Amino acid sequence: MTIAIISASVRIGRNSNRVATFFKNYIETNNLASAEILDLLQYQFPIFDERLKFQKTPSPKTIEFAQKIKSADGVIIVTPEYNGGYPASLKNVVDLLIDEWKKKPIAIATVSAGAFGGTQVIMSLQFSLWKMQAWVVPAMFPVPKVSESFDEQGNPTDNPGTEKRAKSFIDELLWCIEAKKRMTN
Repeated sequence: MTIAIISASVRIGRNSNRVATFFKNYIETNNLASAEILDLLQYQFPIFDERLKFQKTPSPKTIEFAQKIKSADGVIIVTPEYNGGYPASLKNVVDLLIDEWKKKPIAIATVSAGAFGGTQVIMSLQFSLWKMQAWVVPAMFPVPKVSESFDEQGNPTDNPGTEKRAKSFIDELLWCIEAKKRMTN
């Protein structure tokens, strides 16, 4: 089983990648699946002027990204909240793909520097993913005061509490992945 983890922020000094790193480590340490971080900062995508399936000459990086989403059994999106919404870098790749999102189990983790953990971004991201016919997992993972909650290597300051929340979050994603497999067989 493979899980793609989208690290959505491309800002200088970003903190959401800490949570993406935590999930990769958590999933692999607990032998739940193989996990790969798809870091949008590393991809450095341009603003796409067309969806992938309609691009005449997509870049190899674009094709690679799409293939990783398509082949993943599930996706975790780790996104910061920017002014009540999600970053343009994430909107850019959500709108890039069509078939790759269809019925894909997706779990959303949100982060913020403030006390609400990015919860204001959840509805707008859910709505966009629903429009793409993705299967958005009901469990959420908001992280308030992210720079105080995780170090740069993805280690939580409250390991027992964070792992307890992560277990519920990941278990829900794994359940949805298994349910999808049973429905398509």
